[in-house]
Amino acid sequence: MDKQRQYERVFNHLDENGDGKISASELQQCVASMGGKMSVEESEAAVRLMDSDGDGLLCLEDFVRIVEGAGDEEKGTDLMGAFKMYEMEGCGYINPKSLKRMLRRLGESKSTNECRKMIARFDLNGDGVLSFDEFKNMMSC
Repeated sequence: MDKQRQYERVFNHLDENGDGKISASELQQCVASMGGKMSVEESEAAVRLMDSDGDGLLCLEDFVRIVEGAGDEEKGTDLMGAFKMYEMEGCGYINPKSLKRMLRRLGESKSTNECRKMIARFDLNGDGVLSFDEFKNMMSC
């Protein structure tokens, strides 16, 4: 089976109501079915970040673009989306508390002190938090 067909099968599985789009609630249900937790606000933010035509839903092309991570500009957008998911507090940086919370949602249990150490490895200016530029550097390693 070729990649496109595989993407379509996964997409159709996520598209529970069969409308050809993935809504924030369908995304949230998908994450829950895999044992994760995603709030309504988080699922809506994720869809907003990934939605290419502004209709508030993900089409197959959005899904494929996300999966394949095509293009440098789109990768930058995807990185910003990932940054915002870790940031979670709207403050413009990732602190140990927000990193710990996001890692826990991803199934990784770390102490706040461990998160401080993780941040310190990429904290170029020594302020104890990660800016978007520092996060980009971390993700390129």
